[in-house]
Amino acid sequence: MIYTLGIDYLGLNGLFVSVLQILNLAELGVGSAMIFSMYKPIAEQNTSKICALINLYRYYYRIIGGVILFLGLLLLPFIPYMISGDVPTDINIYVVYLLNLSGTVFSYWFLAYRNSILRAHQREDVVSKITMLTVTIQYGIQFLVLYFLHNYYYYVIAILFTQILNNVLTAIASRHMYPNMYPYGEVSGHEKSLINQRIKDLFTAKLGGTILNSADTLVISTFLGLKILAMYQNYYLIMNAVMSLFTVFFSSILAGVGNSLITEDREKNFRDFERVTFIVFVLMAVCMSEMLILYQPFMELWVGQDLMLDMNVVILLCVYFFVVEYVMLVSLYKDAGGVWHADRLRPLISGLINLGVNLFAVNYWGLYGVIISTIISSGFVSAPWVTYNVFKLMFIGKEKIYLKGLLENFVVIILSMISSYFVSSIIYTNGIIGILIRFLLVLVVSLVVISVYHMKKIKELGLKQLYFNMLRRT
Repeated sequence: MIYTLGIDYLGLNGLFVSVLQILNLAELGVGSAMIFSMYKPIAEQNTSKICALINLYRYYYRIIGGVILFLGLLLLPFIPYMISGDVPTDINIYVVYLLNLSGTVFSYWFLAYRNSILRAHQREDVVSKITMLTVTIQYGIQFLVLYFLHNYYYYVIAILFTQILNNVLTAIASRHMYPNMYPYGEVSGHEKSLINQRIKDLFTAKLGGTILNSADTLVISTFLGLKILAMYQNYYLIMNAVMSLFTVFFSSILAGVGNSLITEDREKNFRDFERVTFIVFVLMAVCMSEMLILYQPFMELWVGQDLMLDMNVVILLCVYFFVVEYVMLVSLYKDAGGVWHADRLRPLISGLINLGVNLFAVNYWGLYGVIISTIISSGFVSAPWVTYNVFKLMFIGKEKIYLKGLLENFVVIILSMISSYFVSSIIYTNGIIGILIRFLLVLVVSLVVISVYHMKKIKELGLKQLYFNMLRRT
């Protein structure tokens, strides 16, 4: 998009994605609540109850699609006020916005409820394969459209087309695998009230998370313009890709952690919590060191010097990455332990603080202020709050031990980043070869620092064999 249409289009695309994330708040957490409600009847093979829940799910999603459409149309007159500076002259931003809105609405209206059947049966593998297929088709069409036609309208239409295709393929798969499950019947009033309560508890978390994720984009677009937004999102794209790897790790062990919390004693679970924390901090030390060293050479190779931000942004993004991943780490145990009600206000308060500080800081420090506001809300509000909730309800009396370990792990991350910075400064080769050399060098330096500093802890936590297996694989 940068090469064929220009940087402003990339910023506009990011803005509409964030606006639609906010409109998706209408989902309220219905999906998570409904899928959770299906676990028991699936275990009991109560097909009639599952069909009734699917029917309720379909009804809720029809309402949600309508609400998103209504709110989206209400926002239509305000779209120009969300953009600072010039807008691409050869497109109609209202038409583009309506096309994006249509894609979101159809994602709820068109057979979306069939997705819940696969997820409730823990067939995420099928959902993932279908998503991978349709997203690949989407990117392929968009690449061809940009390269040959240079047309942003068709680029957005490809999203609408593949969203419908995803829903159709998911429906076909679910009907083939579970032919006796379809929307039919009514859920009891008591069951419906329980589902609605779960939705209420999840809504504040969803609201706070949406504000946290979307506020930065909206503030940058409104105050700094589409070009700065696009430059920032190029950097964010790289960090988000690394974050997604951690998300896969957390998702893969969530069920195991939940089972352990039920079947094992508190001491065993706390020791496992320490092990998971250590593993995550080792991965963070390596990733943050690599980001610090490789961000700028990669961005220069990819987008060129004219679209690069300065090194201070890279340092701030490393801190951003750290605080967000720490919150995700502790939230893993929060979610596995079902600590939703006690934690329901944290994401909302954190998101509102982020928005407030954003609006203040952007006027004085520009882009720096936007990133710092997220660091403040996540690092000084969300992180200590979720840690307090987990230890208050799950690991009473273990706070000091855990915080001491956190401090040690944090020191290792700092040492790893500093060592990597000085060692990599001796490399003068640029381009792809220079990036590969720096990558390998930073990887070795990080692992050496961790091994030297943490060898005693590796033995204490019983991680020696696991750690050396990781070293051999690298």
